[in-house]
Amino acid sequence: MKNVLLFLGLSLGLLLPSLGYASETENLMDLTGHWAGYLSIGIFVAAYLLVMTEEFTHLRKSKPVILAAGLIWSLIAYVMIQNDMPNVAEEAVRHNILEFAELFLFLLAAMTYINAMEERRVFGALRGWLVSKGFTYKQLFWITGLLAFFISPVADNLTTALLMGAVILAVGANSPKFVTLGFINVVVAANAGGAFSPFGDITTLMVWQKGLLHFNEFFNLFIPALVNFAVPAILMTFFLPKGAPKALNETIAMRRGAKRIVFLFFITITTAVSMHNFLHMPPVLGMMMGLAYLQFFAYFLKKTGEVSYEYSSMGEGETHGKLQPVTFDIFNKIARSEWDTLLFFFGVILAVGGLGTLGYLSLASEVMYTQWGATNANIAVGVFSSIVDNIPVMFAVLTMNPDMSDGQWLLVTLTAGVGGSLLSVGSAAGVALMGQSKGQYTFFSHLKWTPAIALGYIASIWVHMMINSQLF
Repeated sequence: MKNVLLFLGLSLGLLLPSLGYASETENLMDLTGHWAGYLSIGIFVAAYLLVMTEEFTHLRKSKPVILAAGLIWSLIAYVMIQNDMPNVAEEAVRHNILEFAELFLFLLAAMTYINAMEERRVFGALRGWLVSKGFTYKQLFWITGLLAFFISPVADNLTTALLMGAVILAVGANSPKFVTLGFINVVVAANAGGAFSPFGDITTLMVWQKGLLHFNEFFNLFIPALVNFAVPAILMTFFLPKGAPKALNETIAMRRGAKRIVFLFFITITTAVSMHNFLHMPPVLGMMMGLAYLQFFAYFLKKTGEVSYEYSSMGEGETHGKLQPVTFDIFNKIARSEWDTLLFFFGVILAVGGLGTLGYLSLASEVMYTQWGATNANIAVGVFSSIVDNIPVMFAVLTMNPDMSDGQWLLVTLTAGVGGSLLSVGSAAGVALMGQSKGQYTFFSHLKWTPAIALGYIASIWVHMMINSQLF
């Protein structure tokens, strides 16, 4: 039975996220062999299976994990009360909620900026420029890949992948082969680009907010991440169709204030970094200040008169509809945030925080980072992130909090970020593009190129260990 528990603990430690209170302090009770532990594992596994089948059940992923979180912490509280420790569960769950609050507010501010830029047609203007230039298939392949690599460190990999995916679909309408290879390239590039920036992915954000690496240290991963993208891209180049697609006449003008919002976003990032590096405050405080910058700018747009106009929906007998002003409402941008994703994080952090309190992640940490060694464990983390999204994988590692050098923390940041590219289901970018591609990019079309992507994965690890050897 202990072997079974060890396997379950290891699997949960790798596959499930947590920032549990008990993992950062000594466990007051080891409940890995208790009935409450067994039942909690069963509840979470059932909830996570529902998350993984969201595409087929159409049940939003936040719902099962929020329910699981409540049930698991109810079990923990009951057991603690039975053992005359009534306040332990309350203290632990409050710590989990604090960790979630920092992540939630940071992401809310970032998502609001991305939504604002999308509404002001920043991304649409970029797409229109690309599809109208008459580039060859090979040029478009590299342009979309490089743009994905350099945009994802600032925007999230999902937004980046959808933007580049729209370009590829528009110009590759008559070449399914180009669409398939272009989508694979964008997934790899977006995931690789997010790995070398604290803002590029939620996993890097969590490592930075945890204080394990300084802001500038993440950029040591730039060359390894570039290698991760370039190796499979070079191999795929030889299989691209020849010639060029027909240029499309599409011009999209940005709305008033678009460039200033982009500028404010970079100022917001600077504020968050300065808060953390110079004032030793949580980065989320700087992001919320940045949200205030955007709110004041929205007020300025309102007071000075909105000059953007578009046609309303056509009524009966109308040819072009009616011109109407487009107003910029900051609270509409907040409302359009990915609330299902944000609530999913709440459920997952709370639920697996409970599993950490029960003692399972301590069990997994002992096996991985003591018996396997840090390097082998961190490489394995990347492989696991191709099966399950890299966010829960990194949460698990942060909860284990092994004693590692900066080089090893950079290694696990790299592998968790780029490992999701090995399979199409390993990252939000891949899953989103499968839905966008209308059958031209599938799990099996991506799987065909997994050996080339794996070669890039191995090469990026080798390059990191060579050029950043002084950090190990």
